[in-house]
This record gives sequence, C-alpha cells and structure tokens, in this order.
Amino acid sequence: MSTANNTTPGNPSRLDAARGGFASGDSPQVTGYTEIASMAGQNEFAFRKPSCEITEESPAMPLSSYLTRRSTNLPASETYTSAPDTYSPCETNSTGPLPRLAVGVMVALCAAKLLLHIFISVRHYGYFRDELYYLDMARHLDWGYVDAAPLIAVYAKVAMLMGGSLAALRILPALAGTALVALTILIARELGGERYAQLLAGAAILLCPAVLIADSLLTMNAFEPLFWMGCIFVVARILRTGDSRLWLWFGVLAGLGLENKHSTLSFGFAVTVALLLTHHRREFARQWIWIAGAIALALFLPNIVWQIRHHFPTIEDLANVRREGKNVVLGPLAFVKEQIVDMHPILLPVWVSGLVWFLRDRRWRVLGLTFAVFFVLMEVAHAKNYYVFPIYPMLFAGGAVVIERTTERTFKRQPANRATLICTTTRAAVVAIILLAALPAIPLVTWMLPPERLLAYQNAIGFKPAKAEVHHESLLPQPIADQFGWPEMVGEVAAIYNSLPPNQRAQTGIWAGNYGEAGAINEFGPRYGLPRAWSRHQNHWYWGPPPQVFKNLIVIQWSLDDVRDNCTSFQAFEHYQRFGMDEENTPMYLCRGVTFDIQKIWWHSHHWN
Repeated sequence: MSTANNTTPGNPSRLDAARGGFASGDSPQVTGYTEIASMAGQNEFAFRKPSCEITEESPAMPLSSYLTRRSTNLPASETYTSAPDTYSPCETNSTGPLPRLAVGVMVALCAAKLLLHIFISVRHYGYFRDELYYLDMARHLDWGYVDAAPLIAVYAKVAMLMGGSLAALRILPALAGTALVALTILIARELGGERYAQLLAGAAILLCPAVLIADSLLTMNAFEPLFWMGCIFVVARILRTGDSRLWLWFGVLAGLGLENKHSTLSFGFAVTVALLLTHHRREFARQWIWIAGAIALALFLPNIVWQIRHHFPTIEDLANVRREGKNVVLGPLAFVKEQIVDMHPILLPVWVSGLVWFLRDRRWRVLGLTFAVFFVLMEVAHAKNYYVFPIYPMLFAGGAVVIERTTERTFKRQPANRATLICTTTRAAVVAIILLAALPAIPLVTWMLPPERLLAYQNAIGFKPAKAEVHHESLLPQPIADQFGWPEMVGEVAAIYNSLPPNQRAQTGIWAGNYGEAGAINEFGPRYGLPRAWSRHQNHWYWGPPPQVFKNLIVIQWSLDDVRDNCTSFQAFEHYQRFGMDEENTPMYLCRGVTFDIQKIWWHSHHWN
C-alpha cells in the first residue's frame, strides 16, 4: 500500500480528515490529537486526550460556518446536539475561550431592572407585613428565628442603618434582582451563549412576573435565587472545565444560602441526587466536594446550634402549618399550571427548551436533573408554588442558548445575505413577541397602579390571582393587601393610649395578635409616644415577657369572649381598612382591670403559625 502523504493545499490527507479537518471555509477544527504512524508506513492512528484548541478559519469562510463559530466560540464538543447520550472527547476538559460577554446588554438590562423597581416600589403602597416583622428581627439580631434564617435580619439592619424608610428597605431586593439579571446572563455565557442568548436570558428574568414580585419586597425570596444561581454557575463551570476545586465556591454559596433560607437544603439535595444519577458521581470520589460540604456545614452551624438550644422551633412551626391547613394544597396539574402562569405563559417555550436540552445533553444533564428532582420534591411536599421560582433562571439561560443556536442552524444553508436578514429578523421577532406579551402583566405584579386602578385593570383583562393561603380574604392579592392599614392602625391605637390620664398610661400595655401588628406599632409607634408592643406570635414570644405587670391592655385581634373573660371592663374601637386583609378588620379593645398576670402566663403558650 502506498504511504505517500497527500498534504498539498486543497487536498487534505487522511490525517486531516481523521482530525476533523474541513475544506477551507467550513467549521472550526479541533486539534490536539497525536498521530502515531506505523513502522510499516501505514496511516493508522491512535487518539490521545484532546487539547480542545480551536484553529482559525480561512478568510474565505462562508456565512454558515461564521454563524456556527459565532454561536459557540467553543470547542466543537460544546455545540448543541439533540442526541440523548452525546459524548465528546473534549467533554471533561473543555477549557476553550468562552463567548464574549455582552457588556452593553448586561448594563442596559440591569439598569432597566433597577430603575423599574426604584420608581414603582414606594409610590402607592406601604410596608409589607413581613417587612415590619423583619425590622423587629433587626432590633433583636440573633443566629436564628422561629420562622426564618438569620440573614433576613441582617438585610433589615442594613436598611435601618440607611434610615429604615420604605425606600431603604425596597432598594435592597431591587439590587438583588439586578444582580440576578447579571448572573443569569453569565450563566447563559457559561453554557456557550453568544450576545443574543445573553440578551434573551436577561430579558426573560427582567420580565418574569414571579421575579418582579419577589424583587419588589424585602424578603429572603429576593436573595434566594442569587445564592442558588451562584451555585449553578459554579456547577456549570465544573461541568465545562472539569475543575473540581470549584466545589469550594459552591460550599461557600450554599452555606450562605442556608443562612438566608432553609429551603436551600432541598436545593442541595436535588444537586446531590442529580450528580449521583449521572457519570458525574465520580466527583464524590474526590476531596473537593466533601470539603465544600464541610464549608457549607460550618457556615450553617450557628443556626443549627440556635435551633438545638431552642428545641427546633422551626420544625414545630412547619408542623403547625401542615396541621392547621394554612396553605392551599395544589394537585400535580394545578401545581404545574401555577408554575406556567407565574413564570408567564409566553416564557414557557424558553424555559422548557432549556430543560429539554439539559436533560438530553450528557454534559448538562446534571442541571436538568437538578430541576426535575427539586420540582418533584416540592410537589410531593405540597410546597407553595413560589418555592420553585428560584431555580428557573438557569432554565431561561439554557433555553436562550437553544433558541440562539436553533435560529442559526435553521437558516445557515441560505445564501449569505438572506441568511443574515432572516436570522436577525427571527431573533428580533422572538424578543418583540415576549416583550409585547409580558408588558400587560407588569402592572399586576408590581406596585405601579393604585388599588382602585389595579382592581379595574384586573377586571378589564379578566385575571384573578390564585390564593396561596386558605384564609386569605381581601380585594387585593395578598402581597399587596398586606401593605395596607398599618399606619392607620397605629394611629388608632395611639388615640386610645393618649386619651388615658398619664398615671393610667404608665400602667397600660399593648398586646398584638400577630407579628405584623406588633411590628407596625414598634415601627410607627414612637412618633406617637407609644410603648413597644408585646405578642406571643412567632419570634416575638422569645422577646418577652414584658418587664412589668400591666393593669390595662390595649388588645388587637382578641375575640369578644377573650375580652369578657380577662377584663374587669372593656371598651371596643372599630378598625377597618378596605384594601387591607380582612383578618385585620376586627375591633380593638381597651381592657381595664386585667385579671391575669402577663408575666406568669407568658411561658405557658405561644402562637407559632
């Protein structure tokens, strides 16, 4: 057999073909294979581990190859494929250059996100019930609370240091949401997304109704996606590069996420199961993932110690929620329906495309399985629908990459000018359709409209938000209704208190039925000269009992029977707020001649949910 090497220009040898060589102008080549010619001169080859370097294309490269190159800028192994078990020799060592970061896109979308929340978050509404509670937590910083991990109190403390105003509170979740837009763009880039994929991923997060609601209130839900997607970004980097040392960063982010919200335990469980279900279970044979677990445990340890010292009140609280039937329980189909509605139906093709790609592509399957395991876990546990929301950004990032590559592959065989025009037009149309469909939902999920106009708008488009809690009764959705009535309630309590003679005021305390009422009095009361409120609801129980025995009490949310049984005499004062929660529209009472010792009964009972 002839052993002549046909290596003249325009006539690639068998070696070039075996290496994946292409005629001038075709797709980029992956180099790094080693030729081992036989002693007999025959063209036989052995392939060693590839270096995943990318050669430069010929200047005469046609548009189809240019689009493919622009879409990935990665080794050929990272190109999207629909094969269920695709494998590339570059899979575990793909350290080729990432696509260029679309800095302009990121800055524009982040600015739009931040400005949107700044201009709408404080216009027509007030403090949210839970925000008032978190401000009380900030006044009692600790390593744990009955119904929250400790970081939420730190956020509230930062807001207090900035003045404690509503604007100071709301800027923090707005900044968290802005950071989430940037992080989602970075995840899309990590997955191989070029400029268009980064734009689409960031726009999806910016317009997603569930994210807009979460980022409009100071709660741990605004920060939870940041910790989770930080972990996902690390996992994606590990899957792309094979650098197991990056698990250390996962451990840091997961530990902080646990101090933000305990549901990060479920997220970590989903990631662990996903790894075990794929060939990436080999990570457990290396030291780094175990060190990461130790880091997360160390960061979470202070809260664990607090739980032990207080006899696990969070577990008791969750058990009470289930026993009392507080939350609306959704069946499987209803649960899926709520996810589609809350993410917005127009975004369904984006995140479903990302999920399908993750599950079918061998490299990214860990991400798809993480979502699947977590979703099933939340459904089986009858969790609230918003518990799943923090995991969607990675699906938006993946779906954006799929759409970017699909538009390229669809039109790459067209003539150059035609392909460019059709591809650009199609991509612009996708963004425009999403934007036009998502805009009508923004007034429903932000504080853009005053209550009367919001109700009229809901009726006009025929949309009524679903209830998350069984006993929620109000004209408005709960996140909005719980922002009404607090200053008015405190003013009414102040009128009762200040109507008493000075000697009686010194012997009169304020007893609140729940943490919202107590938080409102503690926030707005000082300007009226009110003493702090006392309550046995949630963590307020740990902040009692009062230092003195009161002869009189101003009681909120007591039943008439309770007042009759515990007061020598009493006087009722009506309280009503049309747009507030109905549970708050009950009389307040001035209870004279209290018949019990508040300090003695305090430790006999508490109200945890």
